[in-house]
Amino acid sequence: MSFQFAGQQFRLGILGGGQLGRMLIQEAINLNISTSVMDPDANAPCRHLCEHFTHADFRSEEDVYRFGKECSMITVEIEHVNTQALLRLEAEGIPVFPQPLLLRMVQDKGLQKEFFITHGIPTATFALVKDRTELQKMEAHLPGMLKLRKGGYDGKGVMKLRSVADIESAFEGPCVLEEMVDFSMEIAVIVSRNHLGEISHFPVVEMEFNPQANLVEFLCSPARISKSIEETAIAIARKVIDKMGLVGILAVEMFVTRQGDVLVNEIAPRPHNSGHQTIEGNITSQYAQHLRAIMGLPPGDTSTVRPAVMINLLGEADHSGEAHYTGIEEVMKWPGVYVHLYGKK
Repeated sequence: MSFQFAGQQFRLGILGGGQLGRMLIQEAINLNISTSVMDPDANAPCRHLCEHFTHADFRSEEDVYRFGKECSMITVEIEHVNTQALLRLEAEGIPVFPQPLLLRMVQDKGLQKEFFITHGIPTATFALVKDRTELQKMEAHLPGMLKLRKGGYDGKGVMKLRSVADIESAFEGPCVLEEMVDFSMEIAVIVSRNHLGEISHFPVVEMEFNPQANLVEFLCSPARISKSIEETAIAIARKVIDKMGLVGILAVEMFVTRQGDVLVNEIAPRPHNSGHQTIEGNITSQYAQHLRAIMGLPPGDTSTVRPAVMINLLGEADHSGEAHYTGIEEVMKWPGVYVHLYGKK
C-alpha cells in the first residue's frame, strides 16, 4: 500500500462519528484525504466536518457493507462495529484497518484475556463465566471486577463484586471475572504499526478516573513513574501490537501494582482518550499517527513538545438537555491552555 492512492478519487470511510472521528478528520484534511462517516446519530459531531455522511447503524451488516462499497479504505473510531461486513469488504479487496479479525477479538474481553495469556502478556488473573448461575459458584474469586465480555465501553458493562451478595445484581450474560488488582496507578501507552511492521510508541501517560462515570477525568503526560516501569510498559505495549499484527493505532491500558508490576487491563484499536493531549503536546498527534499507519506512511516523531495535563470536562451531574459552556473566556487567558469542544449537543 502506498500514499499515492490517496488522491482525488480516494475516500476514507470512518465507522463512528463521535469526537474521535472528528479529530481524525481534522488531521485527514491536512493530507487532503476525503472522508465519509457512518453513525447512527443524525447529529453526530462528524456530520458537518466530513465530505459524505451516512446516517445508519454501524452494527448492521448490510448498512456497513453498503457504506464500505463506496469507500477506498475503512477505519473505525469505535470498535463495536459489524465485523462480518468488514470481512466481506476485505475479501472483495477493500483495505480495512484495524483488521476485522482483530476487531472481533477486541470486541470480546474474554478473547482479549486469552490472547494475553497465549502470548505471555502480563494481566490480572481471571475466570470466564457463562452466566449468573455459574457466578454463584465462584465465591473463592471474590472480591473481583466483573466485565461483560461484549458491548461494554466507557465504564459501562463493568462492576465490582465485593461478596456473594452482590451477585444478585450482577450482569446476566457471559462475563470475565478478574481479581481485584491492588494498583497504585493506571497508565496507558499508545502504539502504532504500519503494514511494513514499523512500530512507534508515545510516552507513557498516567490516568485518573472519575469514580462515578468511570471515565478518564485527569491525564498527565509523561507519567510520573520510574525509568524501569516506563521501559516495562513501553515494551509490553510494543509486544501487544506486534503479536496482534495490527495496522493502525492501539491504546494499551495498564495497571501499576503497589509491588511495581505492570499488568495489561484492556486494549482499544483506535484513537483513545489517553491520547488527546498529543495534539498539542507531541510533535505528531495520535490521529496523524493513525493515518500514517493505515496509509502506508512512515511513523511520525512522537517526542514530547512539552509536558501536558488533560482535563476531561464531563458536565454537571444531573444536567440534561443542550450543553452550556461557562468560563471559556477565563480559562483561555491561561498560557498553554487549549480547549477542545466535541460538537456534542
